[in-house]
Amino acid sequence: MLFLAAEAPSRENGGVAEDGRSVTWKLKEDVTWADGEPFTAEDVVFTYEYLSNPDVAAASTANYETVESVEAIDDYTVQVNFKDVTPGWEVPFTGQNGMILPEHIFAEFNGANAREAPANQMPVGTGPYQVVEFKPGDLVVLEANADYWDGAPPFNRVEVKGGGDATSAARAVLQTGDADYAYNLQVEANILEELEAAGQGRVSAVFGPYVERIMFNFTDPNAETADGERSSLENPHPFFTDKRVRQAFTLAIDRDAIAEQLYGPTGRATGQLLVSPGAIASDNISYEYNLEQAEALLDEAGWEDTNDDGVRDQDGVEMNVVFQTSVNPVRQKTQEIVKQSLESIGVGVELKSIDAGIFFSGDPANTDTINHFYADMQEYNTGNDSPDPGPYMKWWTCDQIAQMENDWQLENNARYCNPEYDALWEASATELDPETRNDLFKQMDEFLMEDVAVMPIVDRANTNGVSNRLEGVEPSPWDANTWDIKNWRRAAE
Repeated sequence: MLFLAAEAPSRENGGVAEDGRSVTWKLKEDVTWADGEPFTAEDVVFTYEYLSNPDVAAASTANYETVESVEAIDDYTVQVNFKDVTPGWEVPFTGQNGMILPEHIFAEFNGANAREAPANQMPVGTGPYQVVEFKPGDLVVLEANADYWDGAPPFNRVEVKGGGDATSAARAVLQTGDADYAYNLQVEANILEELEAAGQGRVSAVFGPYVERIMFNFTDPNAETADGERSSLENPHPFFTDKRVRQAFTLAIDRDAIAEQLYGPTGRATGQLLVSPGAIASDNISYEYNLEQAEALLDEAGWEDTNDDGVRDQDGVEMNVVFQTSVNPVRQKTQEIVKQSLESIGVGVELKSIDAGIFFSGDPANTDTINHFYADMQEYNTGNDSPDPGPYMKWWTCDQIAQMENDWQLENNARYCNPEYDALWEASATELDPETRNDLFKQMDEFLMEDVAVMPIVDRANTNGVSNRLEGVEPSPWDANTWDIKNWRRAAE
């Protein structure tokens, strides 16, 4: 909503309430949706009503959980009221999870039929380009929005090609010149270097908040409830509930090898979740690769190879894990490095790779998604979408656990739960002093690392390919790749 605001709220201009319980946004008055309908405060109010409707089961509700109500003071003034003192007033309605929906298009889909809305595939927005064609997994075609409030956009047509793989996308920009821009190039460092040498474009790497991590499943992915749910809270994991086992696994991860061999200058080995902004990054978190110590911890926990099959066991349970991630050469090579180390300490490892379109989908009917997490370990990359990490750190609280009763739409797919951590998060949620609040975030990160709730491995840059033909591209770690597409233009030849 920041782009659509007449001014950014602040304490100085009266937009941010002194008591931290509300924020008032004044909207631009000359904005229309791409179909010509006016953009007003009622669209903002409707967006909140839509996202907070449990029947909609929106995946971005975590960013709005602090909100009590949203009201239109007039056509171009919106007041967001919070349930309590809220330091992160800027989180709702901003960034890539804060898009506003047009009420006149989505009103009849505000319920269980939300996924049936035609605008899910042919969206109508207020930006410089408008979708005119959409082929799932293949092609999105956009044309200039003639009614764009900030002037005529520089291109008449933009084509976004899907499918394929990251290496092919990098090649199309950096080597062959068939495309102008490629995003999220999780491609081995040496390959990117070779492609960039062709001289058709450059690799743009911007470090931000995103960390490649390996998740533990604190529940048993193989046991089923009476309702057929796996990875259920009813069935704890047979060995990851033991902290010593989790410590052993994290000691067996060679982060330096993964970062140096696979990421090069686009990745840095790390042992922490919060890496950006710097004010919330702890100096008290470290990592270690120590297979000998890992073996000693598994011995101490009672896991030994009693039947000489090469895999540790205890009380008839073999220490076998299924380790899943999305289809991507860098991730598959990461899996191999991890597998080699784990097998060397007596852990059986089965690798599983899932199409990214399935793995990262929120489809409640597909059991191969990250939120179903029907495996023992899984790898992916995420981070705090905003400089305020409040919603992101809430993912680890007990009430955010993804399970059947919430259609697996919540973010805590590890099913981690520790009331001590919850208490730290609750304190941060109402702390208005910035320094005190930053210290609480550091404590939360330190707590998760001490409790071995997750295994961070690489601080990953946002890596894109930019053609020499394109100028005006200024990537931000805090928004979508195309946040500034209104400024992109063809370079003079």
